[in-house]
Amino acid sequence: MTFPWLTTLIAVPALGAVLTALVPSGRGKLAKQVAIAFSLLTLAVAVAVISQFELGGDRYQLAEQHAWIEALGIHWALGVDGIGIALIALTAVATPIVAMAMWPEADAEKRDPKPFFALLLLVEAMILAAFLAKDLLLFYIVFEAMLIPLYFMIGMYGGPQRRYAALKFLLYNLFGGLVMLAAVIGVYVQSVDAGNPSFLLADLMALDIGTDAQRWMFLGFMLAFAIKAPLWPFHTWLPDAAAEATPSNAAFLSGVADKVGTFGMIALAVPLFPAAAAEFAPFIVVLAVISIVYGALLAIGQTDMKRLIGYTSISHFGFIVLGIFALTDRGATGATFYMVNHGLSTIALFVVVGFMISRRNSRLVADYGGIQKPAPKLAGVFLFAGLSGLALPPLATFLSEFLVIAGTFERYRAAAVIATGGIVLAALYILWLYQRTMTGPVREESAGMRDLGRREIAVVAPLIALILAIGVFPRTVIDVIDDGVGPTLAEVEVDVPPPLINVVDTVIEGNDQ
Repeated sequence: MTFPWLTTLIAVPALGAVLTALVPSGRGKLAKQVAIAFSLLTLAVAVAVISQFELGGDRYQLAEQHAWIEALGIHWALGVDGIGIALIALTAVATPIVAMAMWPEADAEKRDPKPFFALLLLVEAMILAAFLAKDLLLFYIVFEAMLIPLYFMIGMYGGPQRRYAALKFLLYNLFGGLVMLAAVIGVYVQSVDAGNPSFLLADLMALDIGTDAQRWMFLGFMLAFAIKAPLWPFHTWLPDAAAEATPSNAAFLSGVADKVGTFGMIALAVPLFPAAAAEFAPFIVVLAVISIVYGALLAIGQTDMKRLIGYTSISHFGFIVLGIFALTDRGATGATFYMVNHGLSTIALFVVVGFMISRRNSRLVADYGGIQKPAPKLAGVFLFAGLSGLALPPLATFLSEFLVIAGTFERYRAAAVIATGGIVLAALYILWLYQRTMTGPVREESAGMRDLGRREIAVVAPLIALILAIGVFPRTVIDVIDDGVGPTLAEVEVDVPPPLINVVDTVIEGNDQ
């Protein structure tokens, strides 16, 4: 019997959450140390899992399957493909960074930090389970269950409207989840009618589901995933949650947790319902383009830095959904690559804004100015994170956007052209934000602002290194993602013109050099 690496990957942060919660009251520092230690241990297990992944091997590797409720065909079934491995890496890297960024935020809240860190580890375990689940009911359970700890993370710690933002987040996502549950039951009924009751994805993908049934079930899944992602017009909970949650909590929510929605689109909705995915793709592409432009335009007009970053995420998620539903292999590869790179750049932006808020106790753009003089390191990291957000080459997000637009151009040229305009808008809101906060005369309140300390540098240094490394040497990550994208899109018979592939590969090879 092989070692259950994937179960271990889920169990380590779950155990860490329990042990953090058991730390005696009044021992806040110990709770933080336990949580960070377990997040680093989870990262070590993730590295072990990634090291065992073989390019060109089985579609789902390190598979584990045990009967859970055998009579109903429910299993504890786990496996990882190229798409999942990329998102597991993002989650495992992001969690200790966010935990370290949470350290001073927890002190500022003047509340027991123990629940804050225990909930973070619990959410990490559930996110990893979602990326690994190969039983549809298991995926649904963790997809819905993670709403509870996220609700408390938003509602217990943050701004004055945090309870409103948490409730809005919960209601939106619960509604989507209930609709998805009906679709999950519908897929199971199809397996019963076929004589093989099962929730295993391998069994469900082999079903011959009629086109009409596919349409309704696809829409049920897509509604839940579009809310989670979020996609316009189901996005309105995110700016409120981003603004009211603590900066590191908002970073984890937008940078990691919301990727479960886009993962569900590419890993579940498309392969389970290929005919419906192809039929609804043009409509979803339109929604994605609206998200790109709408999110960017609203970001330009924001005076609250955290809300501004929340709207940028809506725009970026538009690019991810656009790449998925272009239904080309380069578009889907770019979308998955974008999930990873958006996570890193968004976490960097939120973390740096959190450093600024901790110094000035304000998230309003107008309360800052000239920070680059008293705090040049802080200004430099902020500029780097912003340039990553607007996809400046050779940073990692550049190739993500290039692949998405190139893949979209193969099928929806007008959508690709309009989406390119979103890149221009990104330059406007990022550079405007930097100019207003970092340049110009030093405001009296900012004159004594301290620069980044050693702990803060330790938080942002891995993000900077990864964004640079992945941008300059993307081939390894692209190859792993391609390994998962190919089988996923095979059901919808994607045809990619060779000339465009050659252009994209040339760009990748140029970055690798």
